[in-house]
Amino acid sequence: MDISKLMQQAKDMQGKMAAIQEDLAKKIITGSAGGGMVEVQVNGQGEILAIKIEDALINTDEKEMLQDLVTAATNDGLRRAKDLSKQEMGQLTGGMNLPDLTNFLS
Repeated sequence: MDISKLMQQAKDMQGKMAAIQEDLAKKIITGSAGGGMVEVQVNGQGEILAIKIEDALINTDEKEMLQDLVTAATNDGLRRAKDLSKQEMGQLTGGMNLPDLTNFLS
């Protein structure tokens, strides 16, 4: 096995992974709860970009429900972003199970 060829392949894969991460940062995923009354937008790297709450929910009597819906929508958005990231990285690895890469995405 040619070690220099292997090193070049690793370097190429690293460059492709960086490009995928950059692309994921530009993708916007929306998580929602309460039938869309609360929406959370996250990017493909799991960063929260925006939270939208319908006016009907902004009532001090419903504070606990609103907090639950924001939490649920946030978790939904983050889960979707994680799934997208795994899908994009899976294309790079050809479906190979690479534990270090899986841990990186978790």
